[in-house]
Amino acid sequence: MKKIKNILSAIFTLMSFVAFSQSALDNQPQMADDFRANGKIYVVITVIAIIFICLAAYLVYIDLKLRKLEQKK
Repeated sequence: MKKIKNILSAIFTLMSFVAFSQSALDNQPQMADDFRANGKIYVVITVIAIIFICLAAYLVYIDLKLRKLEQKK
């Protein structure tokens, strides 16, 4: 349970950094405008989200396996 709290606190900390960086919209690079204009930004966000979800699921899977091994001992 403590690991989950640590992971959630790290996620919320990263989310605050993202929110802070989005407040400075005047300093965006040209590439971001091109991606947004062509609708490709959604593809980039989707790929990043899929990668993040897969990593999180893998970490939970490893944690469950380790708990089983610890209980057997």
